[in-house]
Amino acid sequence: MTAPSHSFRHDAQVIGFVGVAHGASHFFQLALPPLFPLIRAEFGTTYAELGIVMAVYYAVSGIMQTAAGFLVDRLGARNVLVFGLAFASIGTMLYAAAPSYAFLLLAAAIAGLGNSVFHPADLALLNAKVEPTRLGHAFSVHGIGGNVGWALAPTFGVAVSALVGWRGALVAAGVLGLAFLALFAMQSRLRTRAAHAMHAAAPRSFAADVQLLASPAVVLAFLFFLLYAMALIGYQTFGTTALVKIYDVPLVAATTALTTFLLGGAFGVFAGGFVAARTERHALVAAVGLLVSAFCSVLLGAGLVPAALLAVVAAVAGFFLGTTGPSRDILIRGIAPAESRGKVYGFVYSGLDLGGLVAPLVFGLAVDRGAPALVFAGATLLMLLAIPTALQVGRRPRRPAPA
Repeated sequence: MTAPSHSFRHDAQVIGFVGVAHGASHFFQLALPPLFPLIRAEFGTTYAELGIVMAVYYAVSGIMQTAAGFLVDRLGARNVLVFGLAFASIGTMLYAAAPSYAFLLLAAAIAGLGNSVFHPADLALLNAKVEPTRLGHAFSVHGIGGNVGWALAPTFGVAVSALVGWRGALVAAGVLGLAFLALFAMQSRLRTRAAHAMHAAAPRSFAADVQLLASPAVVLAFLFFLLYAMALIGYQTFGTTALVKIYDVPLVAATTALTTFLLGGAFGVFAGGFVAARTERHALVAAVGLLVSAFCSVLLGAGLVPAALLAVVAAVAGFFLGTTGPSRDILIRGIAPAESRGKVYGFVYSGLDLGGLVAPLVFGLAVDRGAPALVFAGATLLMLLAIPTALQVGRRPRRPAPA
C-alpha cells in the first residue's frame, strides 16, 4: 500500500508542532537544575542529594519510556503526547510546592513519567505524518526544538527566580507547559491511527517484540544513547557549577556559557539536517561531531580557556554535538520496522534517561568532593566511548522504507 503524499505546508505544520513539543520536554528537563544553588541554600542539601532528584526523574522516565513506546504503537502518538505534557507540567509545578527535600523526589517521579512519552511519540509522529524525503529536515527541526528548550530553561529559571524566587519560576514553567498542552489538544492534524492499524501485517507477538529489542543493532543504539546522555546530562546538570569553581567566574557568566552551548547545539542540529539530507554516511557524521565536542570539553575542564572565551568554546562544543542529531535519528529509523517504531524509539531513547539516572549522581559527587574538572573529563571520556557504538550501528543493514 502506497503511503499518502503530503503537501509541504502539511509537513511543515506537523514538523513545527512536534518541534515545539520536543522543546517543551527539554525545557522541563532543565527547569530545576539551574536553581540548585537556591534550593540547596533553602533545604540545606548537598549537590549529590540534588543529583538524586534528577536521578529519580530520569529513572522513572527511562523505565516507562519503552512502555510509552508500546502505547504509542497501540493508542496513537498524539494521545500519548498530550498525556506526557500534562504530567510534565504538573510535576514541575509540584517542585514549587515542595515543603521538604523528600517532596522534590515525588515531584520528580511525576515529571519523569511525563517526560517518558516524548521521544517515542514525537518520532513516531514524524515518521507517520511527514514525507520520507523530508525526514532529515524534520529530525533537524525536532532536535533544534529540544536544544532551544534546553537553552531557554536556564535563562528563564534564573531570570524569573530573581523576580519571584525559585518557587515562582517553577510555577511559571508549569503554566507554560499547560498552555502547550491546550495547543496540542486542538491539533487534529497530529492524530494518527495505531501503528498496527496503519500496516496490513498481523500484529507482532510479544516474543517477537522482545527479540527485536534484543537484536544487536538495537542494543548498540541503546548503548550509544546511554553514553551520549551521561556526557550531555552531566554537563547540563553540573556544568554551570563546575565552570564557577574552575574559572572563579560569576554564576551569570557560567550560565551564559551553558546557554551558548545549548544554542550552539541548536545551530548544529540545523546544519546537521542539511548534512543528513545529502549523505548516507550518518555514522561518520555522528563520530566527527562527538570527537570535536570531546576536544572542546577537554579544554574547558583543564582550565585552558580564557574566561572571556568560555561562551565561545562552549558554543563550538554544542554545535558539533548538535550536528550528530539528525544523522543519529536516521540511523535508528533504519533499524526499526515501521509497525514497531514506537517501541524501538522508546527502548533506544530510554538510554538517554538511564544516562540521566547515573550521571547526576556521579558528577554531583565529583563536585561535592572538590573535583569540578571531572565533570568535563568524564563527559569527554563518555563521548569518546560513544563513537564506536555509532559506527557499529552504521554498519548494520538498514531496513527498506515501507512502500
